[in-house]
Amino acid sequence: MAVEPLSQKEIEDRLSELPGWSLDGDRLTRSYRLVSHFAATALVVHVAQIQEDLDHHSDLTLGYNTVSLSVNTHSVGGAVTELDFRLARRVEEAAAGHGAH
Repeated sequence: MAVEPLSQKEIEDRLSELPGWSLDGDRLTRSYRLVSHFAATALVVHVAQIQEDLDHHSDLTLGYNTVSLSVNTHSVGGAVTELDFRLARRVEEAAAGHGAH
């Protein structure tokens, strides 16, 4: 099944189900704060595994106790697709397990 860009309404509807995520230009973005650098690093490793599982990768930034993600789908010209939301939902689950907020 081909991946198609989502409409603005579809993006807004899906974002309403993912508090903390937003649309920044043509990318879904989210930042998390964790209790320590080690916890943030552990989340990055967990997110990397999710990205490998989905074969869909975000830009991922590790700070001292923060992790930031930015994602869109390159294969459709950098638009937001269901793949991006699938990744976002999985990352949310992982972040909750790491105590991120």
